[in-house]
Amino acid sequence: MRLRAGTAQAAERITKHGGYVLYLRPEGRGIGLYDKLDAHALQDRGLDTYDANLALGHRADEREYTGAAQMLRALGVNRIALLSNNPDKGAQLARLGITIAGQIPTTLHLAGANAAYLATKARRGGHNLISRGLERVAEPHRYAGLDAGPADLGFDAR
Repeated sequence: MRLRAGTAQAAERITKHGGYVLYLRPEGRGIGLYDKLDAHALQDRGLDTYDANLALGHRADEREYTGAAQMLRALGVNRIALLSNNPDKGAQLARLGITIAGQIPTTLHLAGANAAYLATKARRGGHNLISRGLERVAEPHRYAGLDAGPADLGFDAR
């Protein structure tokens, strides 16, 4: 099984520092698999990922993280260091009662094939992906590097 970059980084951090990987099924920004396929067809015709969703009658991003907050509470966790580039994920979890001690971006694999997609996520979705233009991926985040542990974020693991 091949893990996506963010998932592989999460697994490495959990091995080193402890933590959880929560699996959610928000395929295609929450629009479902079939509409995701239609959105890809629209992207092939020039729309970006957000405009494709809008053209299909959806919001730009319909994901919601109530299930993640419920899982964390079931585990007795109410404060986390979130490994994610998506600011909406942290904001939603905070509104759902989970304290975000810090948000750590994952490493990107920037290539010609995904540069426009990543730039759109950064520009339109506020994702913490790219600094100093497309030629550079994000440097170690201002909160902590990927090797930092929960204590480095002010997170008390007790």
